[in-house]
Amino acid sequence: MKLTVSTFLSVDGVMQGPGGPDEDRSGGFERGGWLAPLFDDEVGQFMDAMFGRVDAFLLGRRTYDIFAAYWPKVDDPDDPIATPLNALPKYVASTTLTDPSWARTTVLSGDVAAAVRELKERPGEELQVHGSATLVRFLLENDLVDELNLITFPVIVGQGMRLFAERGLDTELELAANRTTPNGVAIQTYRTAGRPQYGTVGD
Repeated sequence: MKLTVSTFLSVDGVMQGPGGPDEDRSGGFERGGWLAPLFDDEVGQFMDAMFGRVDAFLLGRRTYDIFAAYWPKVDDPDDPIATPLNALPKYVASTTLTDPSWARTTVLSGDVAAAVRELKERPGEELQVHGSATLVRFLLENDLVDELNLITFPVIVGQGMRLFAERGLDTELELAANRTTPNGVAIQTYRTAGRPQYGTVGD
């Protein structure tokens, strides 16, 4: 399976609490719900198509808890997001989650990098990561990400957890797809392409 990371971002790189004021208040975050006024039909269509390609999910503990509190309650069999989330395997990187109640959940608590490499070797189209900032940083640092879907909303939040660490593994990206929705949301898909080259402009 190809490992894909998909995340909502503000222009200043914040990914915390996009969906609502109380979604994630960790670290004293007070500006949740910043994507709601800008979410449009094209973003929804992109998300529906993305969830149509998934074979399994890989989530960090905080994102898993947010999802597990909401999506199992959505029992519409035609819902394009709830159906795969509830039916497909979910792998959670956590040292504290011991007894998950959401069906088809497996906790990865040992060598997470080795476990993810094994998952990627299984047949299927996509192993999808959604949100999960700490996990995404770990996956990037261990060269485990194949593709990034960055869904950037035209807002500066000015507070909250950013996607990329201040210091991490350098990675070259190849733009695979790019579009802008009517509300100005930039949807960009990048493939990872090893280490970047460095030089001087004009040489």
